[in-house]
Amino acid sequence: MENIFLNEKTSYDIDSRIAKILRDVGSPEPPLRLEIVRDLLELDKAFYSVTDGGALQETVHRLKLAGKQVIKRPALLWDVVKKLDLKALWIPDRKRILLDSDLPAVKQRWGEAHEIGHSLLPWHEMVMHGDMKRTLSLTCQQQLEVEANYAAGRMLFLQEAFVERLFSTPLSFDRVKALGKEFGNTITSTLWRTVESQEQPTFGLVSRHPQRESSPDKEDVRYFLRSPVFASQFPHITGAAILKRLATFCHGNRGPIGSSEVIIPDIDRVQHVFFVETFFNSHDALTLGLYRGVRAPVVAVPGSLG
Repeated sequence: MENIFLNEKTSYDIDSRIAKILRDVGSPEPPLRLEIVRDLLELDKAFYSVTDGGALQETVHRLKLAGKQVIKRPALLWDVVKKLDLKALWIPDRKRILLDSDLPAVKQRWGEAHEIGHSLLPWHEMVMHGDMKRTLSLTCQQQLEVEANYAAGRMLFLQEAFVERLFSTPLSFDRVKALGKEFGNTITSTLWRTVESQEQPTFGLVSRHPQRESSPDKEDVRYFLRSPVFASQFPHITGAAILKRLATFCHGNRGPIGSSEVIIPDIDRVQHVFFVETFFNSHDALTLGLYRGVRAPVVAVPGSLG
């Protein structure tokens, strides 16, 4: 899946809402404490387990507003959660966030921030109260998720505080990991924010290990992340093509598994040099591609090869 960019008006609206929240909680240093944000917004949080349908149904049975049950068919919600493999839910009527208790803590953090993002955007509540099948198209649903993800990212990374730190030292994959730890977020979400914050052509990839065979249970490429400039200048480049190139120099089972300069042609067939680093965390290969410049023309010398 490729990252999607919001239009200027929408991103400005979301940023304004996040900025107000961060001001109201005292312009904190990282990592952001989400319980303070929930207290400010008067949001409740509860847990369920997707491996235990009874526990989720019991949670939903208790969701009442003014003595009236919000969801009349809890079993139906359980079917949706199980079918879509949902890891977090937002119940607007009850102002409650439900999180999958089986998720690792750092992923619960992202899920919670994502659902807070939904709660912040009033047009999400209006749409989510509709008939999902008939009134919420796939495109619209995708747009809502992109907006909630953007809100979560801007909140968890404290907006410009992350950008300032990002540009204060030379960028590398080690720097991405360090920033993830500083802000209390996953390497994947930190890689995402890093790539989208760049003003140069930059890309990121979250994929299977380049040396392992494809599996029907796992996508070869989970996310192909692009900076706005990369998306504009290299629209024909796919995550699958990058993954294929990684296989030529990535080896090993964990940690840094390879780095190399990679030549990528732009839409006008001009060749550009990227320095690419890949890190494997035992589940996903995470790749960062940093722009180095236009490739110098190769000049043939009489008597030389090529």
